[in-house]
Formats: sequence, structure tokens, C-alpha cells
Amino acid sequence: MNIIVALWLRNLKLFIRNRVQLITLIVMPFFFLYIFSAIFKNESITNPVNYMLAGIVIATVFQASLTMGTSTIEDIVSGFMKEVLVSPVKRIQVAVGQLISAATIASLQGIIILFFGFLIGFRVNSWITPFAVIGFMIIVGLVFSGLGLFIATLVKDSQTFQIINTAISMPLTFLSGAYVPLSILPNILRFVAYLNPMTYATAFFRTIILEKTSLTIDELIEQQLAFKIGDFVITPLISMVFVLVFGFIFLILASYVFGKVDFSKINRTRNKEEEIW
Repeated sequence: MNIIVALWLRNLKLFIRNRVQLITLIVMPFFFLYIFSAIFKNESITNPVNYMLAGIVIATVFQASLTMGTSTIEDIVSGFMKEVLVSPVKRIQVAVGQLISAATIASLQGIIILFFGFLIGFRVNSWITPFAVIGFMIIVGLVFSGLGLFIATLVKDSQTFQIINTAISMPLTFLSGAYVPLSILPNILRFVAYLNPMTYATAFFRTIILEKTSLTIDELIEQQLAFKIGDFVITPLISMVFVLVFGFIFLILASYVFGKVDFSKINRTRNKEEEIW
């Protein structure tokens, strides 16, 4: 338990000390909010700013949790991870520490954006909503940090990870409805979006943050909070189940692969040369 807390605190301190990252975190989401809320408007959506803000928040949590795999690679290559594993701790504890810290940092980024969202007029009617929002952000952070840790442990190279991360995060984000409404996509891209776990994370998050849980099925479909595929309707509750199943699979895979990798065979020569230059 001590190693989990220690890794959590260490990664949290590294995040807080990175001022450039914090400034970028605040500026970029509201740039996207201004651009996309002005371009994509839907008459069935009563408050496009809040609608887009919800998508931007969950997309930020997703991308942050996935990107946190970079810190795992840095720990592996620098030799920090090897030193940790020399101590009498189980690898599963180290993996859990990395996952929890990634989910916490991703959730903090989402909370920061929501805080500034309140300054521009975002409001909730129920005191339960903020707790439900934060709880789901933590779940999404855990789900996709599992995917990030899985990829990072397989790749073990920061440059390759960045390429793979971009190749995964960009399509999943833009085909989730977070920025671009799915209704304007061509049929083939809409079909791909239905295979995207972020689509369901976005739909469920919007439902709770906009407090639309009491809407009828038809109203949920109209506002793109539920999806009708043939005769089957994917409600926000079913979307939540999809996200949990996806997360469970990759949390198991990430823990398994992390437990099997041999850190003693990681080549650190390249990184030492980079530090010299």
C-alpha cells in the first residue's frame, strides 16, 4: 500500500510542477470550445456551450490518462522503475500506483476545466451532479490509463509511444462526438464511431453533467445522448456498461503485461546520448 501512495504522490507532484502543461491545459480547451461551439450548432441542443464543454472535459480526461503512459516509459528507461522493483514490492502494486496516479491527474485536469467553465456560465441544478461528474471522470481516467499503461509497457520507447498515442487518441476523440456531432458524419464513419468506447464515455458523461437523465428515449436520441442502431437503442446506462467492460479488459491486460516485462533488458544507451546532447 505504501508503494501505491508513494507513486501516486510522486506523479502528482511532477504534474503540479509542470507550469507550462498547466497553462496549456487551461488555454487549449477553451480555444476548442470557442471554435467548435461556433461551427457546430444543433437546434435540438438547448445549450451548445455546455454541451461542447462536457465533450471537451471528457476528451481532455481521456487524452490525459492515455498520455500518462509517457511517464511510465520515462520511469522504465531512466532506471527508476527497475530500482523500485528491486525493493520487496509486488509488481501489481506498482501498476496500480501508476494507474491511480494517471487517473487522478487526468481527473484534476477535467476539474480545472470545469472550474473555469463555471466562470463562463456553466451551472448545475443538483448538488449530486458534481460528485457524479468527478466519479465518472475517475472511472474514465482508470479505464484509459489502463490502455496507456498497456501500450507503454509493450513499446518501452517514448518516441514510438507518442506516435502510437497520437494515432489512437486523435481518431477516437474526433469520432466520439466530443467535438464533432455524430449526426454530421458520413454513415461509414458513424459506424466506426459506434465501435469507439469514447463515444459511449462521452454520451454518458454528457447525460450526467447536463442533468438529462430524466429524458425519454426519443429525447436522448434526438440530443445524441443515446444511439439507435437498427432496432436496438444504446441508452446512457448501457454506454456506462460498455465503458466498464472495456476498462476491465485493459486493466487486466495492462497489469498482466506489466508483470511480465523484463526491465533489466531495457536499453538506456539512446536516452543517455539524448541527455548529453
